[in-house]
Amino acid sequence: MTESSFRTADTLDPTLIAHLKSWTGRTETLVDQAGAAPILALAATLDRDDGDRLASDPAAELPPLWHWLYFLPRPLAREIGEDGHARRGGFLPPVPLPRRMWAGGRLKWQVGNPLRVGQRIERHSRILSVEHKAGRSGELVFVTVGHEVHNERGLALAEEHDIVYRAAARPGDPAPAPVVAETGAAWQRDLLADPVLLFRYSALTFNGHRIHYDRRYVTGVEGYPGLIVHGPLIATLLVDLLGRHAPGRALATFDFRAVRPTFDIHCFSVNGQPSEDGRTVRLWGADHEGFLTMQATATLA
Repeated sequence: MTESSFRTADTLDPTLIAHLKSWTGRTETLVDQAGAAPILALAATLDRDDGDRLASDPAAELPPLWHWLYFLPRPLAREIGEDGHARRGGFLPPVPLPRRMWAGGRLKWQVGNPLRVGQRIERHSRILSVEHKAGRSGELVFVTVGHEVHNERGLALAEEHDIVYRAAARPGDPAPAPVVAETGAAWQRDLLADPVLLFRYSALTFNGHRIHYDRRYVTGVEGYPGLIVHGPLIATLLVDLLGRHAPGRALATFDFRAVRPTFDIHCFSVNGQPSEDGRTVRLWGADHEGFLTMQATATLA
């Protein structure tokens, strides 16, 4: 099936759904070097003062979730689709629904084998599932990808990455009921998701998705009120909040789920509440109205 045959589909018939499900089990292996330049740049983007130390100390561990700076997609210019991503197909299934979002993930670190700057690293990926659902606002397809990241000592990190594809917004579509976020967190950081922050993170992750930097596209084509803050950026900020309040503690697991989009037109907050035993931390994002945007749980080693 060609790219054009998928692009304008509003509904998914059983034949197409079966075709998409046939991607289950596909694999991909990528090799990269955990270079210092992205670490320096992300530290600056997150307003951290430790970029030079992280980039120059051979004993320094790569902060949690910073492996997302590597194994970046590099489609040729002629391979880019309308939304700024690579055209559908290839390793990921060619889902025709136009709106694509990072829905969440689950990560588990091998605490005795951290990733370090300068290491040669490999990522082995597999399509774990392709699931079709019909929601109140139209068709949905959920794709779950499993990743294993290895260094020279073996497995360092296992990850499951959830991607959701949605139908185009239509006038009169019911808006999901917002969930009020918890207040009174032990840890809180207020942030402004301005276009500079979104541009820098898009550049660092070589993410061409136009919803993060092209205001005319995201409002006029995808129907959102503003530029969308990257899901992995919010997740990174949640883990960064934990690191600021529990320095030196290694992360064993991190599970997160996007609940509601965060836009650049208002401030938002990241919040954390450690458990009484000090080993588990609940983390969440909230928008300017106090609605929950992301929820997560971290387990410390």
